[in-house]
Amino acid sequence: MSPMSLPGYTGLPVAVIGNGPVGQTTALLLARWGIPVVLLDARPERDAVGSKAICQQRDVLDIWASVGAGRIAEDGLTWTTARTFYRDQELFHWSFVDRGHSPLPAFVNVSQCHSEQVLDEQIATQSLIEVRWGCEVVGIEQTEEEVTLTCATPAGETQVRAAYAVASAGARGDRVRQLLGVTFDGQSFDDRFLICDIRADLPGWETERRFYFDPDWNPGRQVLIHPCPDSTFRIDWQVPAEFDLDAEAADGRLDARIRQIIGDRPYEIVWKSIYRFHARSVDRMRVGRVLLAGDCAHLVAPFGARGLNSGVADAENAAWKLAFVLHGWSTETLLDSYDSERLAAAHENLEVTSHTMRFLVPQDDAEWEARRRLLEEAVGAPDAQARVDSGRFAEPFWYVDSPLTTADPGRRFAGRPPRGEMPVAVPGVLVPDAPITVTVRPDVMRLRQLVRDGLLALTTDGVDAHETAVVLKEATDAPTRVLRLADIDPGGTLTAALGARPGETWLVRPDGHVAAVITSATTSDRAADLAEAAERALCVAR
Repeated sequence: MSPMSLPGYTGLPVAVIGNGPVGQTTALLLARWGIPVVLLDARPERDAVGSKAICQQRDVLDIWASVGAGRIAEDGLTWTTARTFYRDQELFHWSFVDRGHSPLPAFVNVSQCHSEQVLDEQIATQSLIEVRWGCEVVGIEQTEEEVTLTCATPAGETQVRAAYAVASAGARGDRVRQLLGVTFDGQSFDDRFLICDIRADLPGWETERRFYFDPDWNPGRQVLIHPCPDSTFRIDWQVPAEFDLDAEAADGRLDARIRQIIGDRPYEIVWKSIYRFHARSVDRMRVGRVLLAGDCAHLVAPFGARGLNSGVADAENAAWKLAFVLHGWSTETLLDSYDSERLAAAHENLEVTSHTMRFLVPQDDAEWEARRRLLEEAVGAPDAQARVDSGRFAEPFWYVDSPLTTADPGRRFAGRPPRGEMPVAVPGVLVPDAPITVTVRPDVMRLRQLVRDGLLALTTDGVDAHETAVVLKEATDAPTRVLRLADIDPGGTLTAALGARPGETWLVRPDGHVAAVITSATTSDRAADLAEAAERALCVAR
C-alpha cells in the first residue's frame, strides 16, 4: 500500500550505500513514497552465509510489512518466553505484554539471510530502485543541491549523482565514515563469543529464549540459546579471548560442547563463527546531505537484539523525512531531527547493551564476586532477580525530547517500562498497534497499516473531525487523514491502549510516533494548537 495522494517526483534519486537489510529497507520505504533510489554495494553479490541477526521485533516486522515483506513475520519462529538460569536453577522468566493486541508477534527469530532474500524479492518488483553490485564508494562530494558519489567498479570508476545519500555500509563501513569525517568512538570487548547454528530436535524449547549464567558446561561464563525455524537453534557461548574454533572442531571439543547442552541426540552444524563485540557510535548521523544508518552509525553488543532492530528504525526515520523534504512538504531542517532522534536512540542502545556486557564480563575480581553473590541471592528472591541483567530486549526509542514532539503536561513519559512491556502512550512514544475497522478500507485491519500514509489525526468524542481535517490541510501540503476513534475502534481496544479521553485529538507522525495530544477546551484554541503541533512535527516554516 502506497501513501495516499502521492504527487510525482522528478528530481535526482537518493543513493543508498550498502545493500544489507537496513539499506534494503531504506530503499523500499523511499520507493513507497515515490522517490527513486540507487542502491549500491561493494560486494559482487549477496553472501547468504550464516544466521547473523536473527531476532526481529514486532515494530520492525510492521515496517517490513508496509513494504510488502510481511512474509518475514510469517516465516519466522515466534517465541514468547525468556528464561534466565543460574547454573541449573531458573531465576525468572517473563513474556511480552502488548497494550494494543497487535496481530503481529512480539518477536520472531529468523535468519538475516532469509530476511534479505524476502526484501530482495520486493526490491525486484520496484521500478524505482536500481541495484548496483560491485560498486564501492571511494569518494563523496557535496554541494548545496546534491551529493556526488565516486564508485570503484570492475569496469573502472563511475559517479552517481543524488539528491541525498543514506550510508548504511555496515560495521565495516570505515571508508565511508572516513570520507564523511565522523568519529566512531567506543570500546571493544576482549571476550569472544562462539556462535553455532545447529539443527536438532529439542522438544519444549521451540518458543523459549534461554540464558544461562555460569552453567557447569561453560563455567564462569554464559550461554544463550535461541530457537529458529526448521528445528534450528542458535547457541552463543561466551569464550576466552584465546579461543581457537578450528582446534576445537578438529579435536572433538566442539562436539562435546554442543552435547553438554543437547545430550546424546543427532544434530547438524549449519553454521559456526566467532564474534568480538563492540560498543561504538559516530559523533553525528547527518553530514550535510548524507545520513548515516545502522551498523555504519552504531555498533552494540547483541544481547537484547538492538542492532538490526535499531538499524531498521533508522531506515524508517530517514526515509519519511527525506521523502517529505524532497516532495516539498517539509523544510530541510527536518533532517536535523534525524540526527537528534536517532543519535539519542543509539546512545540509549549503547547504555543498555553496555550495562549488560559489564554484567556479563566483570572487569575485576571484586566485580566477579559481586555478580556471583547477586546471582546466588537471586535464586528465589524477586528483588535480586530484578538486578540480574541478561539483556533488555529491543524496543522502539521514545522521542519525548524531540523538537518534533509537542509535550503534554498531563501525559509525561514514565521512563523505561518493565521487561517485555510497552510504555504508556504519550507524545513521543510509538502508538500501540491495534485491530481497527475502516469501512472504506476493508483491507486495513490494524492501526499501523494507516500511520505510514502521512500525518494521521485520531479524534475522540467532542472533537469535530471535519474541522480537524480542514486545519491539517491548511497547516501542511503533506498527505493527511482524520479518523474518529469511535468509528474505527468499536470494541474500544485502541481507545483503552491510548488512554484516550473525550475532547482529544491524537496526532501521529508518518512513522507511528505520537507527535501531540491536543486537549484544548475551545474550538479556536484546538485549531491553533493542532496547526502548531502539525507544523512542529513536520518542520513547516510558520
